[in-house]
Order: sequence, then structure tokens, then C-alpha cells
Amino acid sequence: MKCCYADIWSQLFLTLPDMLLHVHPEDPQPRNIKTIVECLHDGGVIIYPTDTIYGLGCDIFKHKAIERICRIKNVDPTKAQLSFVCYDLSDMSQYTKSISTPLYRLLKNYLPGPYTFILPASKEVPKILQSKKKTIGLRVPDNKISRAIVKESGNPILSASLPGEMVEEYTDPELINENFKNLVDIIIDGGTGGIIPSTVVDCTNDQTVVLRKGLGEWEE
Repeated sequence: MKCCYADIWSQLFLTLPDMLLHVHPEDPQPRNIKTIVECLHDGGVIIYPTDTIYGLGCDIFKHKAIERICRIKNVDPTKAQLSFVCYDLSDMSQYTKSISTPLYRLLKNYLPGPYTFILPASKEVPKILQSKKKTIGLRVPDNKISRAIVKESGNPILSASLPGEMVEEYTDPELINENFKNLVDIIIDGGTGGIIPSTVVDCTNDQTVVLRKGLGEWEE
């Protein structure tokens, strides 16, 4: 009798429990954070909360995981505009070329917060995440869960929006689990999410430019 490994794996996959993991938004449980980090280090894909909307994430150094997220979003990895989450400004500085003192002060004033800053990418940034202009979007969200994950991991995590236009459908972790449980490895329930994405600011020139007005307030 011929054995079909695809059928066996399919049956095993169907018997796996939902990976909806409840994490306290103000005091993330170390055990749960460790579980998430182990998943990321193994090349897994998660859905996690930020200070804006829930997003898709993976370890930025796991090339296949990045490609997997791009397949979920149905975008070309070489053309997708991807950013990632750092723990703090010191962490962020590893992934951008040296910046001026005024720009550092600006970043310090706005972070942690609901902003994505476009900055010149350093050699530490995987090429798959760099734009043709050698820039990268960097975030330090004001969210204890996402920052706890990054701190425990030691590596930034990808920040990518969930696919589709109906952002308001992606505020309830239970509903997110129903829609994406077969596409990702862990869905983090960190409470109700927002519906407004981050404000995107281009800092690659002398004058900062708001590319997308989102949740964060911005003064020129």
C-alpha cells in the first residue's frame, strides 16, 4: 500500500490545537514570551499586537519566514515595503547608518510610539528587507508585549500588516484566530487591537516627510 506523506501531515496538522496564546498586555508572562521567542527562532510566523494594529511577524533573520509572510500577504518580497520592530533606540541604531544629533533627538522625542521611521539601512539589515534605495522602516512601538518579545529574542521582529483592507475585522484576537490559524504558528491575544496604522516618516533627507498619516501626531 502506497503511503501518502502529504495526507499524513495534513491529518496531523488538522489535529493540532489552535495556537491562540493569551499574553497580559501590561505584565507579559515570561513563560509565554519564551514560547513565542522559541517559535520565532525556529522560523515561525506569529500575529502580534503593537500600539497600533495587529500585525504579522517573524525573526528578521529567518529568510524563509519572511517569504512565508509575503505569500500570506500575496506580495513580492523584492517589492514589498517591510519594516521591523526594535526594542529601543540603542537597538535601532544597529540597523541604521549613523544619524545626526538633531535626528537622534527627534527619534528620542517620538519613541516609543506609533511611528515608523524610514532611515538609511546598515549592513546588519537583511537585503530582503531593504528597499532599492537601501532604506528600512524601523519601529519602537509603545507596547509591552511586542517589546518584550524583541528583548527576549535578541533580534528584531518583522512588522507587516495583515492582508486585506478590512482593518476593523482585525481588532478581535478571537476573530483573527478564526481567519489565520491555519496560516501562522502563534496568534497572540494581547487584548483588542486598534484600527489605525502607524504614522510613516521619511528621515533620509534633511527635511522629514510624512509618507502616511496614521495614529501618531506629527509636528513639522
